[in-house]
Amino acid sequence: MCETDTEGGGVAGFDSASQADGWLLEVSGLKKAFGGVVALADGQFHIAAGSVHALVGGNGAGKSTFLSIVMGIYPRDAGLIKVRGRPVSFANPSEALAAGISIIEQELSPILDLSIAENIFLGREHLAAWGQVNFASMNRAASELLTTLGFAIPPTTLMHNLTVAQVQLVEIAKALSRDAEIIIMDEPTSAIGSKEADYLFEVIKRLKARGKGVIYVTHRLSEIFEIADSYTVLRDGRYVASGAVSDITRGDLIRMIVGRELHEEFIKENTPTDKVRMRVEDLNKTGRLEHISFDVREGEIVGLYGLMGAGRTEILECLFGLDRDWSGTLEVNGRRRSFRSARDAMNGGLALVTEDRKETGLVMSASVRRNLSLAILPALSPFLGVMNSHREAEASSSMIEQLHIRTDGDLLDVDSLSGGNQQKVVMGKWHLTHPDILLLDEPTRGVDVGAKREIYGLMSKFASAGGSIVMVSSEADEILGMADRILVIKNGRIAGLLNRNEADQQTLLHLAA
Repeated sequence: MCETDTEGGGVAGFDSASQADGWLLEVSGLKKAFGGVVALADGQFHIAAGSVHALVGGNGAGKSTFLSIVMGIYPRDAGLIKVRGRPVSFANPSEALAAGISIIEQELSPILDLSIAENIFLGREHLAAWGQVNFASMNRAASELLTTLGFAIPPTTLMHNLTVAQVQLVEIAKALSRDAEIIIMDEPTSAIGSKEADYLFEVIKRLKARGKGVIYVTHRLSEIFEIADSYTVLRDGRYVASGAVSDITRGDLIRMIVGRELHEEFIKENTPTDKVRMRVEDLNKTGRLEHISFDVREGEIVGLYGLMGAGRTEILECLFGLDRDWSGTLEVNGRRRSFRSARDAMNGGLALVTEDRKETGLVMSASVRRNLSLAILPALSPFLGVMNSHREAEASSSMIEQLHIRTDGDLLDVDSLSGGNQQKVVMGKWHLTHPDILLLDEPTRGVDVGAKREIYGLMSKFASAGGSIVMVSSEADEILGMADRILVIKNGRIAGLLNRNEADQQTLLHLAA
């Protein structure tokens, strides 16, 4: 039978009464408020040994608060947490770790100048009889853990030589070194490509086979159906439903996440013209890019697809003047250009939404208003650098209204917004420059399905008004849903150019691999 409220829909689930004694982790009635604002009103969850349980919900659904309470970061206001049937109350993360619960956070923070083994056993170093670190013992133990995960790399390798996907595997090894029975993975594929994600899934299957419980948090719905056995949906801080993934469809899951029907996941209304807005010919960058040539038409969305490290981001950086060490020809609106800086590119009608909004897209400690105005500061302060506060407020207000940015006021710090609304602030910042061409690098990374649809709507509206878009995405579904033409990049070269009507996921993956 299904564990669900009336909004969740009639989907099959678990009989918790018959399995309660077998749960690795069981949570019920969890509540938490901050300064009178309720962040979690009814958290419920359970996971069995040897399973992957997806914790799903939109930005602001309460997932982070839920996990922070489970890990002992926040105290709970009410509710019950049981580990292997025994009630627990963790005062800090160390107590959660001691009880066998480990978390791999989305924002990885390795010590880059230390080795893999040193990172795995950080703070728990193996010591020799005379009190010095026993590196030989530590390296052997790390090597055994890495072998268990099928990760064939020397434990003495420095962390700064690893890819993001490899750093995540080190974090999994660290969790196993603590003998974790429950491993929480928070958006583990948000910064990696499909090839790396496939390897991560193989590792997760090995963890399942060893009887571990994996709590998997992601906004990529296709991953839930690929790797998860069961699911729990939270919405607006409340439990909505849980059950077996095999008993629901993608449409069921979307409806539970957003609380309503979304008849189309993608919004695409643009129609390209024959007018070439931008032409790139024989773009080369030593060791990274070779003979990249393509054009983008008025009203068109061109997708750049490829595996992580294929060179997609580098193409955008060259076009936008962030990397000047390249050769080739660039034409914008029929005029040959060679942008020497980001400001130069902006003056030429380009805008770039970078892949990491927190690091390069926003000033997280600044207000929504200030972030929206960042790209047009010269226009807002024409007299000796004095800001025209009235014009700044007007510009901010217009973007909040046009892009439906959900905020209690534009003077709030942008880090108080959900991921989807932060991404809309980035989009709004560039919309205020009135660009002809939008370069979008992973425009929906780390945002929920509802916010994704809104961003797709912004893209479609921009292209329908005559703008042009070059979009990098690691999600094949997104590329297929939004691009008019698709450029597949492999090892810095063009592996294929496909029209929308001839592309499918299998073809994309075949060309990219």
